[in-house]
Amino acid sequence: MAEARRIDGKAVAAQIVERVKAETARLKREADVVPGLAVLIVGEDPASQVYVGSKAKMAAECGFRSEKFTLPADTSEATLLDRIAALNADPAIHGILVQLPLPKQIDEAKVIEAIDANKDVDGFHLVNVGRLSTGARGAGFVPCTPAGSMLLIRSILGDDLSGKTAVVVGRSNIVGKPMAQLLLAANATVTIAHSRTRDLAGVCRGADILVAAVGRPEMITGDFVKDGAVVIDVGINRIAAPEKGEGKTRLVGDVAYASAAQKAAAITPVPGGVGPMTIAMLMANTLVSACRAAGLEPPRF
Repeated sequence: MAEARRIDGKAVAAQIVERVKAETARLKREADVVPGLAVLIVGEDPASQVYVGSKAKMAAECGFRSEKFTLPADTSEATLLDRIAALNADPAIHGILVQLPLPKQIDEAKVIEAIDANKDVDGFHLVNVGRLSTGARGAGFVPCTPAGSMLLIRSILGDDLSGKTAVVVGRSNIVGKPMAQLLLAANATVTIAHSRTRDLAGVCRGADILVAAVGRPEMITGDFVKDGAVVIDVGINRIAAPEKGEGKTRLVGDVAYASAAQKAAAITPVPGGVGPMTIAMLMANTLVSACRAAGLEPPRF
């Protein structure tokens, strides 16, 4: 079998960003509204700082008003909640994002629920979770990584997945569960598998669409992949790369790309697959929020 088509997440994300830029300009022209995104980060975790920096840079590129709030690692839960309350009340802010994980003195669930559901562009608030699970996703926000993954699947298989079987490996609230909901909404027959699943490789081999979101480097090998499947690798893991020199590392996904690509029809690389889609969908969600606040019909992505 020929090696799999490489699904170029950078290219698809670039198309979304161009559309966001055009729609942002239209919103400014027609309603004199500029989308506003506030990003809060607690502590100095280097990886989180990189993520937040890339989000702020992309927001500026899209023509948004971007505000970044860096709070010290010993910030109290009450202080963070007060900052969120102020942003909820600010009509110039349409999206509020709190970078996770948070320090142990802060209850993440309480923080997520404190964000106005209509400004929850991460899609983590229980109201948005409920909207997605009941099929009312047009009224809420879908988490950015599953939303971006779904666009990559649609770019290969189209919008209607009737007759397709999908297996999602991973059951997190951020990726696994919402991913399954999106696949169900597109008429796929969906299985959620995880670390306790018996004969995980056998379950995965039944999938026309295999989504890996387990957080274990290269766990999904070619033996897990059905001939002709579409494989979406959500994992981002940093592993040692002694071949690059002492102390060097490289990024790999949850899928062993080389062996899986021998079986799959199409597969996302890491990096350059799902990652760029996550930030693009964050921009799309923020734009949609601004359109709704202005009373205009938001674009569909």
